[in-house]
Amino acid sequence: MSLEDGSEVEEDPALTFTVGDGDVIQALDLCIQLMDPGETALIVSDAKYAFGCLGSARPCVPANATVHIEIQLLSVKDGPDVELLSGKERLLQANMKRERGNTYFLRSEYVFAISSYDIALNIVNSNSKVEFSLEEEQELSDVKVKCLNNLAAAQLKLEHFEAALKSSNAALKHQPNNIKALFRKGKVLTLQGEYTEAIPVLKQAARLEPSNKNIPWKWLFGATVVAVGGVAVSVIVAART
Repeated sequence: MSLEDGSEVEEDPALTFTVGDGDVIQALDLCIQLMDPGETALIVSDAKYAFGCLGSARPCVPANATVHIEIQLLSVKDGPDVELLSGKERLLQANMKRERGNTYFLRSEYVFAISSYDIALNIVNSNSKVEFSLEEEQELSDVKVKCLNNLAAAQLKLEHFEAALKSSNAALKHQPNNIKALFRKGKVLTLQGEYTEAIPVLKQAARLEPSNKNIPWKWLFGATVVAVGGVAVSVIVAART
């Protein structure tokens, strides 16, 4: 891969990826599907299908940069059968997709982030023909909760509140005292105006980790104020009636 001035930014003689999983930039993901094994192609892509308006630190690509990619398609094969993966292999695959989702999230590309988290969850949730150890089962469960929390965060950014609530509830089903899941559930309920339901959820999160500076407790305060205000209005209306 190089820039328009000819400066090389990346070279990978052994690149392997799953088509359609968002493992590489869109230009490469789309064009590779039009190639035959053994074929070499030169791809010229504007920023929209490469690294966008943000550019990239690794590889080092400036913002809004056109990139040139010379690629040879060495071979094509079916992706791994998830049902036959060992616990460690499944963990590796799921974490790779989750980390890709995190990269998209940090770039504010939330739709792509959601896709990566969904793929990771499909890997974790798939049936298995291989027995896992108790430790592997626990690690897979932990990865699942992380993916669900990250998924809820991305859905919140897109204001997909019902989806975010569903993801948070799924995380809490596995870990009822998960701080992030509790906070996001409380936040969604507050944004939906469900203050009575939001307050106990946010209070539970506050009790579990009152010193956590990463959680803005203004949501709890705001929900409480609105809920109390609603009660006051109800009382006044009832009195006048």
